[in-house]
Amino acid sequence: MDDTHTIWIEKYRPSRLADIVGQDEIVERLSSYVKTGNLPHLLFTGSAGVGKTTAAVTMAREFFKDSWQMNFREMNASDERGIDVVRNQIKQFARTTPLGDATFKILFLDEADALTTDAQSALRRTMETYAQTCRFILSCNYSSKIIDPIQSRCAIYRFKPLGADAVKEEVRNIAGKEGLNITAGAMDAIVYIAQGDMRKAINALQGGAIMSTTIDEKMIYAITSTARPDEINELLGLSLAGDFDGAESLLNQLLHERGIAPNELINQCYRALVKRDMDRTLKVQLIDHIGETDFRLSEGANSDIQLEALIARFVLAAQKGK
Repeated sequence: MDDTHTIWIEKYRPSRLADIVGQDEIVERLSSYVKTGNLPHLLFTGSAGVGKTTAAVTMAREFFKDSWQMNFREMNASDERGIDVVRNQIKQFARTTPLGDATFKILFLDEADALTTDAQSALRRTMETYAQTCRFILSCNYSSKIIDPIQSRCAIYRFKPLGADAVKEEVRNIAGKEGLNITAGAMDAIVYIAQGDMRKAINALQGGAIMSTTIDEKMIYAITSTARPDEINELLGLSLAGDFDGAESLLNQLLHERGIAPNELINQCYRALVKRDMDRTLKVQLIDHIGETDFRLSEGANSDIQLEALIARFVLAAQKGK
């Protein structure tokens, strides 16, 4: 495929461990495995877009050099979640002899927390039986969903959400290679919408680049369907001032004219509320209301009614606190 049509999250995916940003301690420890030429089973856990898959692939590249594609296999457990995939595909790969100079192969199982409990139990046995010929790297968002016998067989690496400096470093690097001009406001907007997810940051940058070589703050919020922080603060301000009509009008504008997803709006309100300087008791009540609304939406409640009810609760809580 022509480079001009390549998705940037793949085009700029690091090919060496040293190129991974924001996970310095983990990179250092993984590099030590490459130097010693040995590897235990690993469990990578952390939120989306923080470098788990990239770390596994780059480590395999450095372990196996030219034969890495023959000795490395990537599977996504969310595609096939049952015990059959462990008994057939995974077991078949694990039992075969490594190719070339490799002393073992690596099987990377992404989204391992999607496996059923029975499948995980079968996987535990496979990991034990074929440890000499195959090392497993499991990746998941929530390590609590992985059964204890598997966790005890793995060295666990917890990938943290990427900091603002790491996101900015990578965005500047890509922008320089693509000849883009990014304003300071746009850079802050990318960090805000990414929330430590490098994929979100790079996709936002590519979305802006399609429209113009000069990327500003307004463009980033528009293409990612995200409310600006000042709009969220205005929504909270109107609610806490007791102006239900004004808050409702702004809420409808954000939801229906701007097309912002209800869950995203709740998430942004929560982030703004946590940082807001206000009475502690009132803040606790408002966060409790946000949590209740978030739960109701997850259970399938009507989003318009629930968000208006949330604003109403904010107004009532603020009036009660006066």
